[in-house]
Parts: sequence; C-alpha cells; structure tokens
Amino acid sequence: MTKSNMHIVIRRYQPSDREAVETIFRNGIMEHINPAFMYAMTRPLHITVSLFFYIGAYVMSGQSVVLALVSGGAYIGFVYFCCYEFYAGFVKARLNTDMKDIPGYYLSNPDNCFWVAEAEIHGRPQILGMVAVEGKNDPGSEGKKYGELYRMIVSSTCRRCGLGVRLAKTVEDFCRERHFSKIGLSTSSTQKAGVALYFRLGFKLILVHTQSESPKWMIWMTRATILVMEKSI
Repeated sequence: MTKSNMHIVIRRYQPSDREAVETIFRNGIMEHINPAFMYAMTRPLHITVSLFFYIGAYVMSGQSVVLALVSGGAYIGFVYFCCYEFYAGFVKARLNTDMKDIPGYYLSNPDNCFWVAEAEIHGRPQILGMVAVEGKNDPGSEGKKYGELYRMIVSSTCRRCGLGVRLAKTVEDFCRERHFSKIGLSTSSTQKAGVALYFRLGFKLILVHTQSESPKWMIWMTRATILVMEKSI
C-alpha cells in the first residue's frame, strides 16, 4: 500500500494506543538529535572552538597529531552529548508528566483532547501520528480561552502525505468548536520541517527565546532557540 492511497483515520486516543504512541513520540523527538548536532557544529562558535582545541593540543603536545585529534574530537563529542540530552531530556520529562496519563490529562477535561492517526497496514491497524491540545485561559482576552497545540508528530513512514496538515486541522476544528480565540504552540528552531509546516498553516512567529527545562549551558551549547507561534481563529 502506498502513502497516496492509504486510508488514515484520525480518532481520539484510547488506552490501548499507549505503547505505539510512546514509540512514535520517542522516535519522532529523538530523530532531531543528528540535525541539531549538524546545525550546532556549523555555527562559527563551535568551528572556532574546535579548531582551538585541535591546534592548541597539537602545539602543546609537541606536534602530536593523535592528541590533537583526541582533544578536538572530545569537544565535538561534548557538543553531540548536549544535543542528545536536550532532546532525550525532553522525552523523559514528557513521559513522566502529561504523557504518563493521557486519558487523565487530556481526555478528562472537555477543553483538552488527544488524537491519533491510524491506518490499516498489511491487515493490522497501525498508529502513524498524533496531536494534542490543551485549553488555557487567554490573558489577552478576558474570559476567553485559547488552545495550546502539543505533541504533533507524524511517523517517518508516513511523511509528505498531508497527515501533518490533517492533524493540525483537527486541532483547529476542535478549538473553533470550543470558541477559543487562537492556537498557540512552541517548537525548537532545529525542527525545520515542523516550523515550515506551521508557517504554511498560517501560524505567525511571536517570540524567540532560550528558556527550557534543560540547563542554560546545554541550550547555549546546542545553539537552539525556542520558537513561540500563534494563529488567530
């Protein structure tokens, strides 16, 4: 079955989906580690520091190429470690908070919801994506609420088939039904495909910051920023 003729149904989360949802969530977040590392290592800061370690170790060791490579490689390895921990730490935190009890967190409140995208592949149902929304009080609009979009991930086996758009539209329709004023979301600057999709869907960038649950030094090493986006509805 090709992606073009795959019949995908978007439905509310069920407890039996937990294992598949956690797997897609973990894989979908962790796949950003390598792109984040490549991005970080092309920044002038890390290029300069890497060369400093290479050249410094080479000179101070009496022109030992081996020590120079070890020294420079250690710094590059540290940058990779920071990129890994940035995303791995996010996965661990979320699996111990809202995603630890999806029915209790998202389905017990009428202003929240969690959906999965499912298709039958080789005769068996398979989860291919997910998205969630949480209703929050809108500080800029007295008495109104807005929807915060969370956990939108599409499986790597089902990219470029419009599923991301469908998931986002599901959230937007829900927010309209709840009479929310807007939809907000946060994502990292290294998630290029996701950011491009949100712009195509009409979201606007309203804030860029570096505040995160990760230590500040780790964010600094990854050179990542957090993008806050909104769409009025």
